[in-house]
Amino acid sequence: MSEDRRQRRATVHDVARAAGVSLATVDRVLNGRPGVRPETAAKVDAAIRALDFRRDLSASLLARARDLRVLFLIPDGKNEFMHSLRAAIARRARSARAERLRLETRDVGALDAPALARALDGLAPHQCDCVVIVATEDAAVHDAVAAATRRGIPVMTLVSDLPGSARKLFVGIDNVAAGRTAASLMGRFCGAGRIGLIAGSLGLRDHRERLEGFTAVMRTEFPRLALLDPVEGHDQDEATARFAADLLAAHPDLAGIYNLGAGNSGLLAAVEASGRAGQVRVIAHELSPPTRAGLLSGAVDVVLDQDPEGEIGAAIAAARALALGEDGDGRPAPIEIGVFLRDNLR
Repeated sequence: MSEDRRQRRATVHDVARAAGVSLATVDRVLNGRPGVRPETAAKVDAAIRALDFRRDLSASLLARARDLRVLFLIPDGKNEFMHSLRAAIARRARSARAERLRLETRDVGALDAPALARALDGLAPHQCDCVVIVATEDAAVHDAVAAATRRGIPVMTLVSDLPGSARKLFVGIDNVAAGRTAASLMGRFCGAGRIGLIAGSLGLRDHRERLEGFTAVMRTEFPRLALLDPVEGHDQDEATARFAADLLAAHPDLAGIYNLGAGNSGLLAAVEASGRAGQVRVIAHELSPPTRAGLLSGAVDVVLDQDPEGEIGAAIAAARALALGEDGDGRPAPIEIGVFLRDNLR
């Protein structure tokens, strides 16, 4: 291959020649249309990878005179923070139309990696210019992200990352820093005793990173406080309430509880039912109606918040840049971590 050929951007003509197929076949594979044999599609995929082919989406949009479509795949269920993300997307969608952006939200099963993979596999480039996912770490999700990328659909992760995958960007807080912040505060609040840990799922990278940061600070700076093994409430109120009640009943010396995920309504119900609200220090994530009420009542000491409105705004800006192939590294800065006590509630 000549030097000029290596330097210029590969085209669909290059892909067709390399795969030994027609332009129409390449178009069908790129747009996820039927009528291509699996072995032929595999040849086209291999040519795309070998040539580092990237679709010129900016020219495509201009030629088709259509809006840019960004899809958010958001976990369903009762997670208050996910509801906040949906509401932020809905608010942005109204103004985005003036910028020729169409924002769509689809629910996928919470903590359901196969469902997320199926949702990604069902997308075609003529339906979606960029997809934003709250990632569950799983081989099937990795494969689905890679396949979507090969079809010309950039994938971004939101809230929880999927490093090592073909995803283009991550938008969210520094979750290790969030865990370290929680530990620094918990260690200063508590004299001695045990600390209970409740995660939504350790299959989520954001929860694992929070645990990593929390554990590192507690063990090095506050060794007088013993960490109990984390339990998983699956971001559900009922399970979180049950685990919190078990911690409170089994450990009279329980000094604090750090909830790394959701299910805060259940956590607060258990703490208040125990009669130890205000005695056991509680640190939770996301400023929502339940955590706000907990701060006001004294059942919650600190809430770490990641600003869903700002997060969605950053995701939309990054998605647009990715889909249009704009220059620059495009990496958004981490979302700032808000630290709320009863005294500074906005």
